[in-house]
Amino acid sequence: MIHSVSELLLDVTLAATEGGKLGVTDSVIKFFKDGGPFMFVNLFWLACSLAVALERIVTVVFRYNLPAPPFMEQIAKLVRSGNLDRAVKVCSMAPNSPLAKVIRAGLVNANRGEIEVAKAVEEAIVEHSPHVSKRIPWLWSLANIATLVGLVGTIFGLIGTFQALGNVPAEQKQSLLSDGISKAMNNTAFALSIAVLCIVFHLFLTSYAKGLVESMELNALKLENLLSRRGTVDPATTELESRAS
Repeated sequence: MIHSVSELLLDVTLAATEGGKLGVTDSVIKFFKDGGPFMFVNLFWLACSLAVALERIVTVVFRYNLPAPPFMEQIAKLVRSGNLDRAVKVCSMAPNSPLAKVIRAGLVNANRGEIEVAKAVEEAIVEHSPHVSKRIPWLWSLANIATLVGLVGTIFGLIGTFQALGNVPAEQKQSLLSDGISKAMNNTAFALSIAVLCIVFHLFLTSYAKGLVESMELNALKLENLLSRRGTVDPATTELESRAS
């Protein structure tokens, strides 16, 4: 099936070349055809990499994103005023955010004592933190797989080229060898491009996910301290803290 697709792509490329209209699309098609069947294997890994990266970007950057400073400021005001029910409802308004889930876990257990609040918050952090970094390590593995598949394709291309050298006249061997090596290297070039793309996505998503987890832990600690001081702080002191923030 792969050979049939390759032959079809070659026919399209040749037709475009004969018409003098070899554009970008036709150049890409020729690039894939020259690389052989392993180019289509790497095309599959490219699709997998993009699927993982896009899914993580949509989930972590958009679905899980919640501006922590204004959110925590609103929660702090409600906690200081003793309106815990309203604070819990505010957390429920962001059902996808791990930060909101962690803060909600602490607020629900606010009347059970500091130890119960700390346990609930810690449990929520342990539960939701893995969801933030989920599937991000796959990108590093996909980069390695694509690179290795590209190298295998290059080796097979070189083997085919050297085997073909025995059936041609001596004066044509140098030209055939040069052309064969050039085509075989298409696999390596495509594979390395996929690997670089995966590493860039991995770097960005790892950094972003780490920031979300750190923000979640920091604000969880702030909530614990806020609940521990609830009802024991002088109103004048609370007013000064509000002005300072």
